[in-house]
Amino acid sequence: MKVWLRKSTILGIVASCIRAFLPSPAAADSTADLLLNLRCGGGYNPQVWRDRSSGRYLYRIQSATGNLNLNRGTVQSTEGVRVYKFRNGSYQYWVWDGTLDSKQAGTLEVYRTNRLVMRQPCRKV
Repeated sequence: MKVWLRKSTILGIVASCIRAFLPSPAAADSTADLLLNLRCGGGYNPQVWRDRSSGRYLYRIQSATGNLNLNRGTVQSTEGVRVYKFRNGSYQYWVWDGTLDSKQAGTLEVYRTNRLVMRQPCRKV
């Protein structure tokens, strides 16, 4: 009985430590609301969030080349399509929520010094 109790206690401690060090998924964020979740060509997965306390727009993207988190984004509407814009140094990231042809589509655009360097078609998740 003592051996079983000792093994189950150690197993519980190890499981708690592993959970503490693993990153929480973005969907578990309790301080922001998910506005847009896309899957794009090239393995890019951008998300746009809105911070509950400040109202600021947040940008998170996961890709094979790494992850990026930005804040202080802006939003504009053009012909019923929203575009969220974020800046990081000389780079700008534009996430289009829908297209004129489809509300379930989107686009990820990356600009460097105001020149388009990447455009990926996306689908809402």
